[in-house]
Amino acid sequence: MKKKWMVTLSAALLTVGLAACGSDKTSNEAGTVGEQVDYEIIGIDPGAGLMKASAKVVEEYDLKDWTLVEGSSAAMTAALKKAYEKEEPIIVTGWTPHWMFASFDLKYLEDPKGVFGEDENIHSIARNGLKDDLPGAYQVLDQFTWTPDDMNIVMNDIVNGEDPEAAATKWVEENADKVSEWTDGVEKASGEKIKLGYVAWDSEIASTNVIGKVLTDLGYDVTLTQVEAGPMWTGVADGSLDAHVAGWLPSTHADYYDKYEGQFEDLGENLKGTKLGLVVPAYMDIDSIEDLKE
Repeated sequence: MKKKWMVTLSAALLTVGLAACGSDKTSNEAGTVGEQVDYEIIGIDPGAGLMKASAKVVEEYDLKDWTLVEGSSAAMTAALKKAYEKEEPIIVTGWTPHWMFASFDLKYLEDPKGVFGEDENIHSIARNGLKDDLPGAYQVLDQFTWTPDDMNIVMNDIVNGEDPEAAATKWVEENADKVSEWTDGVEKASGEKIKLGYVAWDSEIASTNVIGKVLTDLGYDVTLTQVEAGPMWTGVADGSLDAHVAGWLPSTHADYYDKYEGQFEDLGENLKGTKLGLVVPAYMDIDSIEDLKE
């Protein structure tokens, strides 16, 4: 019996040893970070300021072998989810607030050259003349402000399958004190129409549905229109949209801001403390954009 136990133990140790050797070999064959992810950075909409900043990162850090893959925010998060579930390496363009940081253990790659710039804020932008035409709606938009934590609650509900309007309604009902600050001094409307634009980012879907619900409760006939960033800013500038609460500044939407300056009114920040950058799962052994260079 003793002899049989020793043989079994030896075989087990041999198996463990071979497995360990196999693990080392796999690790060595994995190659550089670039090879592991096919030298691809998974991006979002080609017109987004985040993509412009990411393209500049590729240039400034001399990542000449890398490709910034264009797509959409939905495609990016789908790719991230698929890789994360398999604990595979992936690099994506990311921003906060975003529900993916609550769902996955992620980290920003350090940007020692400061190419992505400082943290941004989200501004409310109104068409010229809105204050005279719809003073109540203008006042709500001007007084609208919330936090990333507020936004994350709505985003997470939407991502988990709740209808955006229903998620916004629930948040508004559960945060009556905060909503009362936005509507302080505002008179009820009588069915006046207002059209808000937004981009299909989870953050802007959340904020626009919330402010849309507040205006609806005040008696406005609210239309929410999903567009790309360019048409969103153009719409406010030419008056086909009354407002949006999705102005990422000073960097992401800088081109649109400069292009249409004077053709809209900047009501200031409705959310402070956003961030842009390259994002990876925390399990990846990489900490800086510099690490992408070979």
